[in-house]
Amino acid sequence: MTTRLTGLTGATLESAPSVCQTCAWWQSRGNREVDKARWSERVETEWGAWGTIYLDDDGRVLGSMQCGPATFFPRAADLPAGPPSDDAVLVTCAYLVSDSQPWVEQSLFLAAIGEARDKGARALEAFAYRYREGTPPSERFLVHRTVFPRDFLADFGFRTIRSVGRIELARLDLGGLQPVEAGTREKVLKVVREAFQPAPAPAPPAG
Repeated sequence: MTTRLTGLTGATLESAPSVCQTCAWWQSRGNREVDKARWSERVETEWGAWGTIYLDDDGRVLGSMQCGPATFFPRAADLPAGPPSDDAVLVTCAYLVSDSQPWVEQSLFLAAIGEARDKGARALEAFAYRYREGTPPSERFLVHRTVFPRDFLADFGFRTIRSVGRIELARLDLGGLQPVEAGTREKVLKVVREAFQPAPAPAPPAG
């Protein structure tokens, strides 16, 4: 099976998981309703794609992620450990279909890091949760996540800047990072998939 990453925009939204197509929870605040199509048009004009969709060759969704400048997601200001920083790109949520492809979550985050860096953002932020030791991967990653495992983010270099109980706001400063494969989603995907391939078996001794 081969896979590909594509930008999340108004034009590609119909390829995203159905729960993501009409959801505007992050884009709204209080009882104010938001037209997601108009919101998408504004973000794409000012920023570009506001996330990534991960598909296999048959067009089946393996995962998706929504992210963009924190100022476009007013709901984040009301969350515990919020608000996010005005200078950061915020990863708001991810949808994973299965926990059997361990590179899906990593590749989505690497794509977000690369594109945020290429667009001149100072940092990437996400809300984190400190799970208890031994919590299974299916509970930590599967399906719809708006808060990410703290240790998972730490592996990318995120640091905690604010916490309330088990909820944290984590930040990855991008000033010293090199662009992740020039922000190209396909190249990012290739690097991640190769990293998770098993090592080749050693050659038998000669003679």
